[in-house]
Amino acid sequence: MTETPTPSDSPVSWPVTSSSTPFTGNKTSVRVEEVEMPDGGTARRDYQVHPGSVAVLALDEQDRVVVIEQYRHPVRHKLWEIPAGLLDVPGENPLHAAQRELYEEAHIKAEDWRVLVDVYTTPGGCDEAVRVFLARELSAADRERYEPEGEEADMRLARVPVAELVRGVLAGRLHNNCLVVGVLALQAARAGEGLSALRPADDPWPARPFPS
Repeated sequence: MTETPTPSDSPVSWPVTSSSTPFTGNKTSVRVEEVEMPDGGTARRDYQVHPGSVAVLALDEQDRVVVIEQYRHPVRHKLWEIPAGLLDVPGENPLHAAQRELYEEAHIKAEDWRVLVDVYTTPGGCDEAVRVFLARELSAADRERYEPEGEEADMRLARVPVAELVRGVLAGRLHNNCLVVGVLALQAARAGEGLSALRPADDPWPARPFPS
């Protein structure tokens, strides 16, 4: 009888024979590397170097999720998303970054925070790692409202029932990866051991280590 393993991703690094950065942008860069393959050959890998991100699935007492509609130029769409942002400061505590994003994008604070899920968004071409938090016990932020600018000035804010978001994901109407992963992970957690079994908000994150 074949044994069924318990899947768990493991860190490993194949030898790199050369590495260069032909492009450096405002927040990300492109790296080109020659990597030794297990068969002894080499292969070129071009990928985007990304600082990492956090996202917040903010759930209110009526089982609604705080969502934002924002224009995303690369895909030429306005996408419904959950509040999210970059880890702008190396080594920044991801919880602090998530709390900042929730305040800036939705003018909301939360009392209960847990780690919902950690993901690599596009590991075949980018090293971006995202931590999605679950935030509950919501209330209005007590600081002045953040003034958005640029593409954020056109954002639309709403609260949508979890069930409606799940239907939208499965029907192909919603495509933002953090929203999709977040709402489906929420439903999976509810169907499994429950939200109380989710990891604490300060759980270690090897993909983007931060001081304890």
